[in-house]
Amino acid sequence: MPSMLIHPHINPVALQLGPLAVHWYGLTYLAAFGLFMFLGIRRLRHEPFASITGLGAWSRRDIEDFLFMGVMGVVLGGRIGYCLFYKPLYYLAHPLEVFAVWQGGMSFHGGMLGVIAAMIWFAHSRHKPWLQVADFVAPCVPTGLAAGRVGNFINGELWGRLSSPDLPWGMVFRGAGDLPRHPSQVYQFLGEGLLLFVLLWLYARKERRQGQVAAAFLVGYGTFRFAAEFFREPDAYLGILSLGLSMGQWLCLPMIVGGIALWWWAQKSSAQVSK
Repeated sequence: MPSMLIHPHINPVALQLGPLAVHWYGLTYLAAFGLFMFLGIRRLRHEPFASITGLGAWSRRDIEDFLFMGVMGVVLGGRIGYCLFYKPLYYLAHPLEVFAVWQGGMSFHGGMLGVIAAMIWFAHSRHKPWLQVADFVAPCVPTGLAAGRVGNFINGELWGRLSSPDLPWGMVFRGAGDLPRHPSQVYQFLGEGLLLFVLLWLYARKERRQGQVAAAFLVGYGTFRFAAEFFREPDAYLGILSLGLSMGQWLCLPMIVGGIALWWWAQKSSAQVSK
């Protein structure tokens, strides 16, 4: 049998300052927010945003304010989504544990709904079209997702399904037995993180109809995540659901369908994003 890769044991605490412990996963969140700010500032130079004037003009202050709202949406939506999508009966019986965020448990799809709520609030408060806000934000998101997958890998969590012993990058994860598994965190880092970022950033560089960049994100993320779920170990308390799909895949299907519908609607609309 070929030699297998062993997941390195990395202390989840990156820095200990007395009673204060700085975790690697927390640092990846900070990296995600920093990347959003970095890319958002560069997005200001893209059309149509660079040409918008008057009350609806975009500024660095807008990015800073939305980042704060977005962080709240990610945290609250991610936690509530996890409780509703993955363990509804448990948290119905233990409602106070919804607030026990230190126990872990976040859902991307819930976080996305939280960010959508933040976008609606931001658009209303800044007198901007909601889909314009979504188009601005969408290309800045995948690098943050990539940072989160780095945190998953460091923690040795959300590992993949069993792989062939001949797979050169098959990896043994502590707590997952002695057989090699797909490093699905790396797959998701490369797919829904880096590759989606490159495709979406290039797509958004040209002026699109309002809503099409956001639609491309929904279709792109939903597709990459759906594919990655075939290699990711399903949650033990859920397993494989109907039609042989995981919960993550079922949650991706509405994203893909909704993204296609939004892109088609935007294509049929005569309103350009800059109008």
